Amino acid sequence: MLSPIPVREIGLKHLRQACSSCSLRELCLPLGLSPDEMHAVDALVSQGKPIKRGEALYRAGEPFRSLFAVRLGFFKTSVVSEDGREQVTGFHMTGDLIGMDAVSTDFHTCDSIALEDSEVCELPFADMEELARKIPSLQHHFYKVMSREIVRDHGVMLLLGNMKAEERIAAFLLNLSQRFALRGYSSSSFHLRMTREEIGSYLGLKLETVSRTLSKFQDQGFIKVQNRLIELIDQDALRHLVSNCPG
Repeated sequence: MLSPIPVREIGLKHLRQACSSCSLRELCLPLGLSPDEMHAVDALVSQGKPIKRGEALYRAGEPFRSLFAVRLGFFKTSVVSEDGREQVTGFHMTGDLIGMDAVSTDFHTCDSIALEDSEVCELPFADMEELARKIPSLQHHFYKVMSREIVRDHGVMLLLGNMKAEERIAAFLLNLSQRFALRGYSSSSFHLRMTREEIGSYLGLKLETVSRTLSKFQDQGFIKVQNRLIELIDQDALRHLVSNCPG
């Protein structure tokens, strides 16, 4: 068991938002931490840092100091090519840990931009790394998070390498559905925080192709589209599209 760690004075607002009482704890932190261990984590984590829509949480080239857990909102990560074109590399929602791109280089390799008004919890990496050495389950959890990012990257490579446009968009919608469900939200009805152009950048498709495919899915009765609100009417049909992709 960890020895008690002195904690700075914290107010009622902080107590309500502390990791130990946060509804997203299971997504960000491992289960089974003792009260002393949770107390130690609470002492390090800065809660509820606001990031306005369109603002950067961090930029490529900035020194790496912290990981960030998305408490509220939605972010995209992207890189800008030499000719000024943006390539979206990921979308991150409530409960996700972001900033892993900088662990190996000590500098961020991409931009992280809020797609809506958001809040993040800041986890100072050096302090968390030191604490993780004392809490094996915390260290193992960070390994799992890193592994999850690698698996996600492999999934994107599969999207870009083997799937046709319709299969890519079906897989994208199903992935969002699963991620929303994991967080206790509806798996069949959700708002797209990203634009059609950003979806296209992520999936390697033109804006027109994304719009045309969503319209086709609606005509086929697979989905219902109202501006950015998406309803998945026939998820089995979408899964059938993805499962027929040559692997």
